[in-house]
Amino acid sequence: MELPGDISQYSSHSGTPEICPRFLGHERRNRSSPLLVMMQQNLWIFQSTQVYCTRAGVSNLGNFKPGGLQLPKFSSQQSWLGNSGSCREGEYIKMFMRGRPITMFLPSDVDKYYEIKTELPPEKLKLEWVYGYRGRDCRANVYLLPTGEIVYFIASVVILFNYEERTQRHYLGHTDCVKCLAVHPDKIRIATGQLAGVDKDGRPLQPHVRVWDSVSLMTLQLIGLGTFERGVGCLDFSKADSGTHLCVVDDSNEHMLTVWDWQKKSKVAEIKTTNEVVLAVAFHPTDKDTIITSGKSHIFFWTWNTNSLTRKQGIFGKYDKPKFVQCLAILGNGEVLTGDSGGILLIWSKTTVEGTLGKGSKGVYQISKQIKAHDGSVFTLCQMRNGMLLTGGGKDRKIILWDHDLNAEREIEVPDQYGTIRAVAEGKADQFILGTSRNFILRGTFNDGFQVEVQGHTDELWGLGTHPFKDLFLTCAQDRQVCMWNSVDHTLEWTRLLDEPGHCADFHPSGTVVAIGTHSGRWFVLDAETRDLVSIHTDGNEQLSVMRYTVDGTFLAVGSHDNFIYLYTVTENGRKYSRYGKCTGHSSYITHLDWSPENKYIMSNSGDYEILYWDIPNGCKLIRNRSDCKDIDWTTYTCVLGFQVFGVWPEGSDGTDINALVRSHNRKVIAVADDFCKVHLFQYPCSKAKAPSHKYGAHSSHVTNVSFSHNDSHLISTGGKDMSIIQWRLVEKATLTPTVTIMQTDLTSLR
Repeated sequence: MELPGDISQYSSHSGTPEICPRFLGHERRNRSSPLLVMMQQNLWIFQSTQVYCTRAGVSNLGNFKPGGLQLPKFSSQQSWLGNSGSCREGEYIKMFMRGRPITMFLPSDVDKYYEIKTELPPEKLKLEWVYGYRGRDCRANVYLLPTGEIVYFIASVVILFNYEERTQRHYLGHTDCVKCLAVHPDKIRIATGQLAGVDKDGRPLQPHVRVWDSVSLMTLQLIGLGTFERGVGCLDFSKADSGTHLCVVDDSNEHMLTVWDWQKKSKVAEIKTTNEVVLAVAFHPTDKDTIITSGKSHIFFWTWNTNSLTRKQGIFGKYDKPKFVQCLAILGNGEVLTGDSGGILLIWSKTTVEGTLGKGSKGVYQISKQIKAHDGSVFTLCQMRNGMLLTGGGKDRKIILWDHDLNAEREIEVPDQYGTIRAVAEGKADQFILGTSRNFILRGTFNDGFQVEVQGHTDELWGLGTHPFKDLFLTCAQDRQVCMWNSVDHTLEWTRLLDEPGHCADFHPSGTVVAIGTHSGRWFVLDAETRDLVSIHTDGNEQLSVMRYTVDGTFLAVGSHDNFIYLYTVTENGRKYSRYGKCTGHSSYITHLDWSPENKYIMSNSGDYEILYWDIPNGCKLIRNRSDCKDIDWTTYTCVLGFQVFGVWPEGSDGTDINALVRSHNRKVIAVADDFCKVHLFQYPCSKAKAPSHKYGAHSSHVTNVSFSHNDSHLISTGGKDMSIIQWRLVEKATLTPTVTIMQTDLTSLR
């Protein structure tokens, strides 16, 4: 067989492999070599070992780009039988992860592997609902729009939530974490800024600002590519000229302040602000030449003159300089109001002292009044339509209403369970809307208190399980919260605080209980309806990575980071557990496992990329001859390594690129959670390398888990550091609406 280029000059990489007899003999004379066909189709990717499988052996090919999978090698330990083209058990495919071989045997019904085709599935995903809010490390990121929608963000999604109609719309233009938000004076256009990121090949995605229409969800302008560093910290639209300009402070060491004519995509001024953190920026609403920034121990008043910016520092004088000036607002009379980390409100008034020609404004801003407002910090300010003011405190968790003379009129304390206040916005009538440090969005009044509108997890999220026959799913996270969600109403059914962080979960097939594994080896069984604790068990003292019931609910397998799989018999509809055995043989921690339908076998993956099979009735023994397991059916398919799914692995993979995988109940598609913020949808089975997939962005962190609903109508995905839960609806291609195209972002322009 002739290979592209002359490879005879390269020395052998290893011993000569056995070649599947179906590739030799009379069959080879009747058509072109299957190996040649596969190379012509460019199906295979190469690892740093850079090998080709040839009829003579394995040879190095130094010209090929390193990748994550080695060209599969076909082998048979049996002799060729007759002229039928069939061959006995033993054919396998090998791929390599970090130099470690992974052998996958071909099922008996795969006669001609090279004729297998893997295509895009007809099903696609459409984002339906996003659970959660990013309040823990953001500020001033909740607003009420004239449409009656609350606008906020989490991960790379900006959400427009109508709390009366219980509907969401989503702006999906961003490619990484959204960090800040500003509303145009027309209350329709919105600017959102994002952090820098990386794509799956490690290439940078540049931070930028997107200006978009909140009615059509269309992107109007993309600003700052190649200008901002690290991310966008804060931004604001101008008011005096009806929002023609946008000012942005980035997260570089110098915290660059830039002013943009955003409709022309033109940067009109730029200057370094300070090496200290900058927390807020605002255009003065009546003095069009003034921009104010504040942050760590400073407030700066900038005079903007055509293409230049001149700084004047706010002088605290006899007043104590705060550690942080955290927020600012402009009063109706033009005075500047700041809130700081000492709980103080300061009023900055412009003096009439003439400035030097060319050195900025005619006057300087000096403190004219000080008001003690909160115990702890003043975290946010909200200027209301009637000229009154709302302030939000940190430590004291109070919302205070101030009259036009800044006299406190009313106050209310936010319950401790919601955390401290991060954002305040005016709502309808006498209502106000809050964002909190524990990722709640609350709607409230001084008379009636608070109602939860949005909530989510507050720490890294890994555990996910879907109910076997109801529209419910459960999540657990590092924050020790276990949450039961209703996927139809998009509401929280219940939550319970565990003694330690949860990492994995599975529902008993009866739906009456759910098992939750933690980081310490303990696992809890909770009543799925009442959230009551049913039982507590302990297996080892390391993290539990997977809980999996059998299809009939009579066994539970617990996969641990101590390299063992613990087996339990289960009775009384999941309320009673007895240790049955332990699977011993993995050389690294357990990552995924699946049961066969008759409860006889388990397939498991480990941290060092092993695929092992276990005979449960015969003492949980390791099955040495793995080819004996090639035709076993699996009730679920969540193992990320195996013949039916190895095509999901991307080129250049080092084994950490895929965090979770799940096959749909109807066995048509595979959903994959990858390490590059993406959810994929593949055809099942997926037994060809570099298989095509539908790819979806919305998360801004590694996607940690995926699970289909009981009827395959929806897919749930969880983000790790972004703490988001995203609900996708499965749709046929013909039913997709044009709005899905918002998700398709040309990443090449962001590098």
